[in-house]
Amino acid sequence: MSLSVGIVGFPNVGKSTLFKTVTKKQVDCLNYAFCTIDPNVGVVSVPDYRVEELCKMFNPKKKIYSTIEFIDIAGLVEGASKGEGLGNRFLAHVRETDVILYTLRFFKNKDILSVRNEINPVKEKELLDAELILKDLETVEKRLNSLEREVKADKNMFSELELFKKAKISLEEGKLLVKENFSEEEKQILSEYDLLTAKPRMYLLNGRDEDADENTLNWFKNTGDPFIIMDIQEEYEAADFTPKERMSLGFPEESEMDILIRECYKLLNLITFFTVGSDEVRAWRVEKGSTAPIAGGVIHSDFEQNFIKAEVINWQELIKVGGLVSARKEGLIRLEGKEYVVCDGDVIEIKHG
Repeated sequence: MSLSVGIVGFPNVGKSTLFKTVTKKQVDCLNYAFCTIDPNVGVVSVPDYRVEELCKMFNPKKKIYSTIEFIDIAGLVEGASKGEGLGNRFLAHVRETDVILYTLRFFKNKDILSVRNEINPVKEKELLDAELILKDLETVEKRLNSLEREVKADKNMFSELELFKKAKISLEEGKLLVKENFSEEEKQILSEYDLLTAKPRMYLLNGRDEDADENTLNWFKNTGDPFIIMDIQEEYEAADFTPKERMSLGFPEESEMDILIRECYKLLNLITFFTVGSDEVRAWRVEKGSTAPIAGGVIHSDFEQNFIKAEVINWQELIKVGGLVSARKEGLIRLEGKEYVVCDGDVIEIKHG
């Protein structure tokens, strides 16, 4: 289950530095537009203090965190939807992601070239939206043309035709489809077309907290989407510091980058369950609402196909009682069947045929 966060923005707003920091994977970060041509992909561990707490109990040989992918997509420019810059290639890369992370310039540095002549993250966000909306309109109109022919032969396609008409109206009004009130069935149909404006999104304002004016902050709060203010260059320089070193230098104990990764994880609609033992303590990701057999399949496909039952206990209960042996003695480990919906923080052992 490959789930990814696409880093998008105008050239030279800090995307590649963000990518280097979040993945600790070196990419070209030269000071000119379009230095990133092909998207760089990095697999990122999701910070989770629960793994550390469980390791204290089991002292395993290995500890493994859950992961997500980050993709550094080359800078977009106005007119990308019409092929300006390297637009069509970049928009195709955005289409392949599950969450969009807008990186918006908030820092003032005349030495960093900019394709725009003002520092205005709100305007950048709106321009990026406009390019994604125009590309989606193109996709929706093509589908509408096909549906108008298909519905003549198959009346069952009428509801999809009406859905795409509704989507077209929203896009023409400059609205993001992710904000529109579609039913779950309609969302499922639209998801088949990887529409850019139907993806959840988060905003990263690249700058210092003291640069943030109240009007800008209120504007982003009113979007209803998560956003974070981060000095990406500063985080890059402090990326290898321990929590104690961070605090001694005046940084918060937890890095902004860890917060960003966790927020993106939530936007991907993921929760975490754990498997534990002396060999390994491991965090596994699964989509929210998944049943126990699906969780088993994340570990190994045979576990889902031959699922019998799951032994389940919340991680806090397990630590409080002092381990698996005590938990069994006190009857705290539950036996769950195929219909059990996995909860965030479950410690699970799958029993299979």
